[in-house]
Amino acid sequence: MPLHGIFTQMPMTPAYRLLGADEPPPVLEEGPQRGADFLITVDHAGARIPRILGDLGLPASELQRHIACDLGALSVARLLAASLDAPLLAQIYSRLVIDCNRDPEVPSSIPTIGENTAIPGNMGLTPAQIEARRAEIFRPYHCRIKEVLEARLAAGRPTILVAQHSMTAIFKGVARPMQAAILYNRDRRFAGLTLDALREDKTLLVADNEPYFVSDATDYTIPVHGEARRLPHVEIEIRQDLILEPAGQQAWAMRIATALRTALRRFQS
Repeated sequence: MPLHGIFTQMPMTPAYRLLGADEPPPVLEEGPQRGADFLITVDHAGARIPRILGDLGLPASELQRHIACDLGALSVARLLAASLDAPLLAQIYSRLVIDCNRDPEVPSSIPTIGENTAIPGNMGLTPAQIEARRAEIFRPYHCRIKEVLEARLAAGRPTILVAQHSMTAIFKGVARPMQAAILYNRDRRFAGLTLDALREDKTLLVADNEPYFVSDATDYTIPVHGEARRLPHVEIEIRQDLILEPAGQQAWAMRIATALRTALRRFQS
């Protein structure tokens, strides 16, 4: 596969820095003092690539697809967080650089293929190059989630962790009929209540742990920050074609906010 645009090979030196001094930090934080019981996270919020990596050897069209980020998820999450009066933490660099919802020890944490697309800029990385992505993007994001959760615990504030994602309408040629999905792993308590609340709208097809499910091998945020802390939690997927425009983003944010409020009332009863 030919390289497109400028592709910069990372220097093999311990002094290597991934992010330039003028590039934004990986964590976008909004409403840290908001008072709701929810914390909203977006692991795949942005498609930004550090300048030093060029375009990872990919054409611009590939960097605008789902393989680069969860399209529409950040816009929905911002509206959702504002509606619920909940803090928001999002990671703005592309999952092609490092997947912040994957254990960094798993090889696919820095993918060499996205769906059916090879990623030249992720092939043959040295340990130092891999560590730079972990140290400057992955760890700051998850350290900030940890800090926020520990501060809330110290203040006696309950927390329900909501991980917002989006999914493609078609994956490897297979159409997905569901408009949304509720995902979980070992603990279905809050996720099940959220699913029930969304399914009260009979015009919706909301999947239960499909087309994905949360696992220790494929996920990080929910297992580490939710399950390990025994916090109630839910991972939400929305089909991307429904949230590419502001009207759809607003409609789904309000729909999810209503479902989460309903689930919280039932959870607390």
